[in-house]
Amino acid sequence: MPELPEVETTRQSFAERIQGARVTAVRLGKPLRWPLGVEPASLVGRTVGEASRRGKYLWLPLAEAGDDPGGLLMHLGMSGSLAFTQAPPEAGTHDHFDLVTTRGTLRLTDPRRFGAVVWSVSREEGMAAKLLAGLGVEPFDPSFTGDYLHQALKKRRVAVKLALLAGDIVVGAGNIYACEALYAAGIDPRTRSDRVSRPRADKLARAVRDTLARALALGGSTLRDFRDAHGMEGQFQAQAGVYGREKEPCRVCGAAIRRITQGQRSTFFCPACQKR
Repeated sequence: MPELPEVETTRQSFAERIQGARVTAVRLGKPLRWPLGVEPASLVGRTVGEASRRGKYLWLPLAEAGDDPGGLLMHLGMSGSLAFTQAPPEAGTHDHFDLVTTRGTLRLTDPRRFGAVVWSVSREEGMAAKLLAGLGVEPFDPSFTGDYLHQALKKRRVAVKLALLAGDIVVGAGNIYACEALYAAGIDPRTRSDRVSRPRADKLARAVRDTLARALALGGSTLRDFRDAHGMEGQFQAQAGVYGREKEPCRVCGAAIRRITQGQRSTFFCPACQKR
């Protein structure tokens, strides 16, 4: 599933190129998770604004002269990707949305169709407000501190890995990055959230930020089919400390990396370096 680094990498790969373009056509393929919510023809003639990100959602403003701009809220789902090209090939079976503009076509490809493209009158109203309401703080926001994380974890009685994955404390710590951040912080993923001390919460907050920053620098992770809007794969997975490395030696102590299942997701950790 594309996580925050992959979504931000995607945004960066097309945002400047499409900004200021005028929409000339909209093509819908098979239904996605939610309907578009507006007649496709009503988007024609609008001007594309500056693309932004909130959690794993992308917001693409589409302004119309004299009107409140509105825009499209996009989610890549489990297997989606966005490509922005001047002359895309004919739409295939898994190509479900095309925003055709004077600078090129933004196309959503999603084999599993859990992604979404939804019209909203603004980020603060309508469907966008509803979908973004429960999101936690951004990991690079100054408010994401060790104290904030400690206070939030104190209210949970679940494994710390599951608390990170929930997304209502901090966004972006998906499965790969939660495993890697806990490894960097030396915290066993099975540790109960309310038993994480303030000093360990400080280390974990730093580890979450550092892990996601490193993933962004490497273009995210490509485990199956993620590509950015240029068609480029991410490289983070090649440098992972624990994720996907079951039975391989820990890069720090040499102990065999373990894999367990938490919340129906695989968790990888070093039983020697990571303490409860």
